Amino acid sequence: MTGPPTATVDPAVQHPGPRPAATDRAPRRGPGLSLPGCWGAVLLACVSLTPSLLPRDGVAQGVVSGISAAMGYGFGVLAAAVWRAFAGRGPRPPRRWAWRAFLATGTVLVVVSFVLGRRWQGDLRALMGAPAEPLGRALLAPVVAVLVLAVLLAVARLVRAAARGIARLASRWVGPSAARALGGLGVAAVAVLLVSGVAVDGLLAAADRTFALEDEETAEGVERPDSALRSGGPGSLIGWETLGREGRTFVAGGPSAAEIEAFTGTAADEPVRVYAGMTTADDVEARAQLAVDDLSRAGGFERARLLVATTTGRGWLDAGSLSAFEYIAGGDSAVVAMQYSYVPSGLSYLVDQNRARAAGRGLFDAVYEQWTALPPDARPELYVLGESLGSFGAEAAFSGEHDLRNRVTGALFVGPPNFNALHTEFREDRDPGSREVEPVYRGGRTVRFANDVGAGPPPADAPWTGTRVLVLQHPSDPVTWWSPSLLLRRPDWLAEPPGRDVLQEMRWLPLVTFWQVTLDMPFSLDVPEGHGHRYTRESVDAWALLLRPPNWTAEQAERLRTLIRR
Repeated sequence: MTGPPTATVDPAVQHPGPRPAATDRAPRRGPGLSLPGCWGAVLLACVSLTPSLLPRDGVAQGVVSGISAAMGYGFGVLAAAVWRAFAGRGPRPPRRWAWRAFLATGTVLVVVSFVLGRRWQGDLRALMGAPAEPLGRALLAPVVAVLVLAVLLAVARLVRAAARGIARLASRWVGPSAARALGGLGVAAVAVLLVSGVAVDGLLAAADRTFALEDEETAEGVERPDSALRSGGPGSLIGWETLGREGRTFVAGGPSAAEIEAFTGTAADEPVRVYAGMTTADDVEARAQLAVDDLSRAGGFERARLLVATTTGRGWLDAGSLSAFEYIAGGDSAVVAMQYSYVPSGLSYLVDQNRARAAGRGLFDAVYEQWTALPPDARPELYVLGESLGSFGAEAAFSGEHDLRNRVTGALFVGPPNFNALHTEFREDRDPGSREVEPVYRGGRTVRFANDVGAGPPPADAPWTGTRVLVLQHPSDPVTWWSPSLLLRRPDWLAEPPGRDVLQEMRWLPLVTFWQVTLDMPFSLDVPEGHGHRYTRESVDAWALLLRPPNWTAEQAERLRTLIRR
């Protein structure tokens, strides 16, 4: 018998010799980081330190840099995957020297960018008259950036794990390629569903319930008025308890007749203030009609000037601007406003635009119907006011320049969001040669823009007769300049010479500028007056332009600014 054949062993295989040293390869990549992704993260984080519209403290800068770094990481990973696909090979672990080169170069880039960024932040603070930021707080930026990056990477990996789980389940019935496609589509469908409907609706409903409870409170020091000229007062058709927190503050505030007399030196009336809260009536139309009925009861249509003011968010109105209107009008005035939401302005800005539009149009139309029923010689001058999201609602009642000119005596739109229809129309159809930060529309015959109203809205040499519509917008106001188009398109306001409070060094950068301006918005009020989204002191000059008081002087304007500052 013969035994089994003996296998022949190649000596080269049997004795392969010593293994090559592994020192030219990097060790395991710890948490599984991609070297191309890390390069992308560092580069975009450095770019995010370039100046934006507003000064940023260390925490805000860290959030911006962390988001930018996460985007950069994703782009780096994507670029590497595309390169491998063209090269026709799989991923390879980077060599150890590649990681060392990244660490050394990345550290230098981050340090240099941080120093330059701190200098730009200092220049921007000086430009706005803001105090310098302590170094210790600025050093929070890299710490916060790393934390934000880590959270975003963790979320991305959870999403990837979910897609792979769906793919494994689907692979029982379909091929590998189809399973992977189904995994990606499944995760994408869930994300779209959450963002477009379920999450937003649920968030708004929860916010409404939460802030509705707070709306029942009354601010400290606010007391029910004893004047029949105020909603919630004696004889009012609107109950004090239905006004909401902001409504009660509004009707209880403002200058008295004696205070106006002390300012003007002549006899003055007590201004009329009317307000309808969310619980005043069940729907917008009924709420607006009740506000108009109470305005008529209080004699608002018998005053010389009537102002329809659209609120923001939970019903807020700029007390300084309204007081300036009443002082300059000599008290012979009435203001009517209506609440349309319980949620604060920041959240309302994102999810409450339909309510703002309906409230602005509903209230003005109800007032206008009553106003047109009066004899022409008995009608008060009719004005419109809207600030921030309130300007969005206030604009909704009008179709364009001629509609404004035919229906009101004057209008003041303050810090309008970029998505406002009329604001966009006037800005984009501006006269050739005028800048987007301070456009001239149709020679300034009706609508004028000002980013420094004290200097006068251009064109200074053109007559401004009939209806006056004034738009206040600061070059540094992120609420006015934020737009999704910033992601991929440079806006005109960054292609033109910068505005008076924007650094020359600010540049448009794809994706990064969008996140910079987005993160500027929550801090738009944390800057000195006359910058960002702060306009109160400018309301004095604005109302003086619209109301055209006789013999108005710069000294009176300064006195009134001092009064409303208090």
